[in-house]
Amino acid sequence: MAAPPILVVGASRGIGAELARQYLAAGHQVHATVRDVAAPGELATADGDLVLHELDVRDRARASELAAELAGAELAVAIHNAGINRSESPAEMQEVNAAAPIRLVEALLEAGAIRRGGVVAIMTSQMGARQGRTERLGDYGESKAVLNDEFQRRAADWGRRNVIAVVVHPGWVRTDMGGDSAPLSVEESAAGMRTLFAGLTPTEHGRFWTWDGREHPW
Repeated sequence: MAAPPILVVGASRGIGAELARQYLAAGHQVHATVRDVAAPGELATADGDLVLHELDVRDRARASELAAELAGAELAVAIHNAGINRSESPAEMQEVNAAAPIRLVEALLEAGAIRRGGVVAIMTSQMGARQGRTERLGDYGESKAVLNDEFQRRAADWGRRNVIAVVVHPGWVRTDMGGDSAPLSVEESAAGMRTLFAGLTPTEHGRFWTWDGREHPW
């Protein structure tokens, strides 16, 4: 039986690219979004059944088009990895990190792109956890906190639509965003998340997880 298709949003480099590579190596068809299909970054040399889609997550019309293109795709896992950790505009940080993931997931669900029992995984960060915090979150942390807040508001409805949706902290990873001093490699983080996604059941729906399968406080 062929491995079911996967979607990785934000896959040109880092964690997204590694998730795409690992799913390709496991025999999945991978739909991967990049800002420019003519310059797909690390996926330029990827092997396997890779389908590239051009997407800037800030482009609402294009996000709707992508969902329509994937209608009936029966995606087993849809991962929203796109995000930024620096911007001159806090409003842009909120748009990319908090608003865009929710909007795209809603569009995918409306289009029927995700199969019954499929996994929706949105990349968040432990920096967005409000519980136990006394210090200011900062623009990046606040954008992830707003994402988490909106995810919690939508989780019950998404569950009724027969998907298993979670937010995930990928760990502190050696990427352009995480820096060279981060303890985790992209390979370790991606492999851990793949194991997490494969083992999710409806019981784990609507919760905040770490890359290695531990539940994280909100």
